[in-house]
Amino acid sequence: MIIGLLNQKGGVGKTTLSVNLAACLARTGARVLLIDADPQGSALDWAAARESEPLFSVVGLPRPTVHKEINQIGYGYDHIIIDGPARVTDLARSAIMAADFVLIPVQPSPYDIWAADEILKLIAEATVYKDNLKSAFVVNRKITNTAIGRDVIEALAAYPIPVLVSTIAQRVIFAEAAAQGKAVYEIKEGPASVEIEAVAAELMEFVK
Repeated sequence: MIIGLLNQKGGVGKTTLSVNLAACLARTGARVLLIDADPQGSALDWAAARESEPLFSVVGLPRPTVHKEINQIGYGYDHIIIDGPARVTDLARSAIMAADFVLIPVQPSPYDIWAADEILKLIAEATVYKDNLKSAFVVNRKITNTAIGRDVIEALAAYPIPVLVSTIAQRVIFAEAAAQGKAVYEIKEGPASVEIEAVAAELMEFVK
C-alpha cells in the first residue's frame, strides 16, 4: 500500500506523522519505505539524526517523477509512505498519482480548513486518471478539550472526503522524538503512540 501525506499548506505536521506512521507499520514486521518528496528534506534530516539501527528505509525523491519511479524504488516493500511537499504543485501532483491513499493532515485552525481546497483540487484532477484513489483528512496537533479542536471536524465535514475518527493531539513528545531521529514509542509508550496506532489501524481499514 502507498500512502501519500499531502497538504499544500506548510507546517501541518506531515513529516512527524509520516515517520511515526512508517515506524508503526514497521513495528508489525512489515517492510516499510519512507519517500521524502519534500525539497526541505525533513524526513531525511530525521533519519540522519538517528544513532541506532533504522526502523525502515528512507530515500529522498523531491522531483515530479515519483509516480514513474515508485514501482522500481518501492519494489519488495509492503508499505510505502510518501512525505509530500507543501506549495510545490508539480511534486504534489506526482506524489498523489503515485499513491493509493492520500492522507491530508489538518491542524485545527480556520486557515488550515480554508487551505484544504487546494489539495482537494489536485486530488480531483488525479481521479480522472486514478478512479480508485482514496483520500481522507486527519486532524493533527489537536489541542484537547478546546472548542476549535471539536469544531474542525464539523468544518471538514463540508468537504466531499471523510475525516478519520482518530486524531493526533499536540504533544511535546513528538518534537523530543524527532530531535533524536526516533519514533514516539521508542521514547515512551503512551498516548502519542496509541494515537498513531489508531490512525494506522483506521488507514488499513480504509484501504481493505
